Amino acid sequence: MEKFKAYKLSEVDRKIRAEFVDCTLDELDPGEVVVRVAYSDVNYKDALAATGKGRILLRPSCIGGIDLAGTVVSSEDARFAKGDAVLAVGHLIGVKHHGGYAEYARIPADWAVKLPKGMTLWEAMAYGTAGYTAGLAIVKMEHNGLAPANGPVVVNGATGGVGSIAVAALAKLGYAVTALTGKEAETDWLKKLGAKEILLRQSLDLARIRPLDKALWAGGVDNLGGEVLAWMASTAKVNGVIACIGLAASPSLTGTVMPLILRGVSLLGINSTDAPSPELERRVWQRLATDMRPPMLKEMARTVPFAELPKVFDDFINAKVSRRIVVDMSA
Repeated sequence: MEKFKAYKLSEVDRKIRAEFVDCTLDELDPGEVVVRVAYSDVNYKDALAATGKGRILLRPSCIGGIDLAGTVVSSEDARFAKGDAVLAVGHLIGVKHHGGYAEYARIPADWAVKLPKGMTLWEAMAYGTAGYTAGLAIVKMEHNGLAPANGPVVVNGATGGVGSIAVAALAKLGYAVTALTGKEAETDWLKKLGAKEILLRQSLDLARIRPLDKALWAGGVDNLGGEVLAWMASTAKVNGVIACIGLAASPSLTGTVMPLILRGVSLLGINSTDAPSPELERRVWQRLATDMRPPMLKEMARTVPFAELPKVFDDFINAKVSRRIVVDMSA
C-alpha cells in the first residue's frame, strides 16, 4: 500500500513529540471524503499544539494541521465527486481527527466546503481558519446592524492572522478602519492593507478605563480580550457591535455592563471551530472570494515547504510572525 508523509503530534510523558512519519490511507480516521492535500497553513493554534505550549490535542496522537485544501480523490457522499477542489477548516481537524499536515486526508463530508469560484487552493489557505474567523465576524457584525455609514471600526491585534485579514476585508467593504497594534514598525504595512488610522496600544491608559468613555467606534474586532476588550466596549458608539474572537492578551472579561445597557452595544462571540451551519460557512467563504477579498491577499502570506514546517512554530509562539504562512504539501 502506498505510503505518504505526515506530521504527527503525540503526547508522551505529558510532553508533545512532533515528527514526520510515513502513513497509509488505512491509518487515517473515518470520513466520506478522501482529499489529496495541496496546501495547509499555520495558525496560532497549530503552533500551540505542535510545541505543547497549549493543551490542544484531544487524543493521545494526531496528525496536526487544523486546515487543508486540495482535490477530492474519492467520495462516498453525493455532494462531492473525484476532482472537486475543496477546503476544510476547524471542526476537530488536527486536534481530534487526523489533520492537514499530510499528503492525504480523510474527513466527514459535512466538514468539506467546495472551493468558491474565483478562489485558488493556495488562497484558501492564505485565509485558513484566520481568514474564515475574520469573515465570520464581519458577517455576524453586519447581521447585527454594522454598516460603513455607522462610523469607524477598530481592529486590535491588527498584525496577526485574523486581525490583518479583518483590517483588509473591512477596508475593501468601505469601512473606515483603525488598526490597533503594539507594533509601531508595522504602521506602513497596516496602511497598505487599508487601515485609515493606526493607534498604538501603548498610547492607551488601560489602567484607567472608564465605564463609559467618549464614543468612537461603530464596530470592533477583538483579538485580545481582557482590558483591551473593556476599553473597546467603553468607547463603542450607541448600537455599536463588537466581535470577540480571541484571547491573545487575556481570557478575562473585565469592564462593566454599562456600554451594553446604556448604549445598546452588542458583544458577539465568534467560534470558528464549530461552524454555525454548513450554509453559513459556505456563505462566508463565498464572500471571502468576492466582496471581502483583500487586494493584497498574495502579499499577506508566504509559502513554506512541508519539509520546513517544524521551523515555523516557535516564531508564532514568540510573536515574530506578521504574515500568514501557507504550507506547500508537495515540497
